[in-house]
Amino acid sequence: MDTIENLIIAIIKPLISKPDSFSIKIEDGSEFMEYHLDLDPQDIGRIIGKKGRTITAIRSIVYSVPVETKKVRIIIDEK
Repeated sequence: MDTIENLIIAIIKPLISKPDSFSIKIEDGSEFMEYHLDLDPQDIGRIIGKKGRTITAIRSIVYSVPVETKKVRIIIDEK
């Protein structure tokens, strides 16, 4: 696991009610490293938060980590 993936796991797992159903899929694109968060449908609202504040804060933290080549993108997927 890389640093970004570990950081995402450390932030997301305490916020969700079903951590066993949480997984991350990484797609290496030409410009972005995309981290697809697979969540239980009832946890999606918790991660997005009121008016998107929670996911915005999570993205701000993750995007502030320096990476060498590609930009990081977080995408929420429903199982």
